[in-house]
Amino acid sequence: MSVTGTTATALAVQHQPGGGLGRWAQWLAERGVTPRVVHAYEGEPLPDRLEHSALIVLGGAYLPDDDVDAPWLPATRKLVRQALAEETPMFGICLGGQMLAQVAGGDVRGNHGTPEFGSTRLSLRPEAATDPVFQGLPAHPVAIENHVDAITALPAGAHWLVHSEHCPYQGFRVGSAAWGVQFHPETTAERILGWNRDRLDRHGAPAPETLHALALRDEPAATGSWRTVAHRFADVVTATAGRAGLR
Repeated sequence: MSVTGTTATALAVQHQPGGGLGRWAQWLAERGVTPRVVHAYEGEPLPDRLEHSALIVLGGAYLPDDDVDAPWLPATRKLVRQALAEETPMFGICLGGQMLAQVAGGDVRGNHGTPEFGSTRLSLRPEAATDPVFQGLPAHPVAIENHVDAITALPAGAHWLVHSEHCPYQGFRVGSAAWGVQFHPETTAERILGWNRDRLDRHGAPAPETLHALALRDEPAATGSWRTVAHRFADVVTATAGRAGLR
């Protein structure tokens, strides 16, 4: 697709090596949104205020308030609170989705429920039919999962959009422009080959090679769904930036 006339920027917080924007970087750029990635795990400082037209909080092997092991998380939560208060578009992935839920008043628990790894069948809820980002997707899209922690309660008033067999809160929206997901729409099957084999063994999951083969089978369908979501989120960002005169 062609790039839109408005160029907006999205601040993306990365929490660990290999946990970057992946294919979303290109998909956002296709719709006129330029990502600015902060490698917080390397000590790169986060801004005191969000001066970009969107916020993206990526995944990582932490809970949203695991401040001892990840001392940049308080600054990240501050940006999430600002985005919510000012209705700046936000997208949270895995840890980022959990952080959005927690900051907005929901609950997150470590090592809760059934872990999910690799390509997973999701189900859209009826509320997704009118959501600006998730409407019109297949009823059962597939996505890559990699989590043992989970959201256990959504914030009051949140729009519950997606669930899976083992994890109810796979996708949701808070307010008009903040989305959170438990799965990884930015990840390709190739990344699975780099996953920690011992961690998978501890949770009774298949080997990375097996998970990779299954995800590779599902990748064409998954790519179509999550490119659509990335493009729609970018459209929200550029429209909001255009109204506010932001870059």
